[in-house]
Amino acid sequence: MTTHTQSLPLILIGVALLAACASPPAPHGEVRGAGASSREMGQSDTNRMTTLAMRANLDALYLLMDKLYRRNPAEWKKTAASREEAVRRVREAVELRQAWPELQGKRDIAAMAAALDAGFKGDRVAAFIAATADMIIVAHGNKIEFFLIDGLDAQHLYNAARNVEIGAWILSSRRTANGAPLLLSDEIGSDVRNLSFEREFGKIVGRLDLMAQVSTEKYRRAGISYVQNLLGGSFLQFLPVR
Repeated sequence: MTTHTQSLPLILIGVALLAACASPPAPHGEVRGAGASSREMGQSDTNRMTTLAMRANLDALYLLMDKLYRRNPAEWKKTAASREEAVRRVREAVELRQAWPELQGKRDIAAMAAALDAGFKGDRVAAFIAATADMIIVAHGNKIEFFLIDGLDAQHLYNAARNVEIGAWILSSRRTANGAPLLLSDEIGSDVRNLSFEREFGKIVGRLDLMAQVSTEKYRRAGISYVQNLLGGSFLQFLPVR
């Protein structure tokens, strides 16, 4: 009797563990495709993939901007009345291809260097995000949406990926004159571990590297598709049976 009583808690623990394993996993969202548009008629598969990758990268930068503002509220207060207004202004500048005023006309990698300079006094979050977005768009031939007449330089995309890596590293390692980090981002401590910034930068780098690789195969894939269509037209047709 005593043995059965002592083993009861172990049995209950085992049942609880089995129930936990059998329960469905917590929801983590679902894939949502972009809405259809008549503009897609002017896009190849590669054009469409590039457009989606560009939109994902810009959205990732906007997410990083919001996260950086939350950790560094003093930055948005330099240029806007609220965090939401600061985010909106940067998004508009990026989407409309406008230079960020505090960068004094600098664009591309020159703008990134200025935004990450230890002596920069303006809204560093806005300047860094606007400059990084501009650099990525420049690497794509100054375009955000892509069509059949558009081409990409694989080396420029590869270089853009490296620039994002360099920018993220400078952001996390460089210090101001008084020894403070340029911006608070990832945090690793004894009781907290937040690497969400690094993960988001990593996604941008991964997409840029993928598009660089895809761009190197553009003409080869076009030739293969042409041959496949020829073969399909000749050999993949149903035969009459009466």
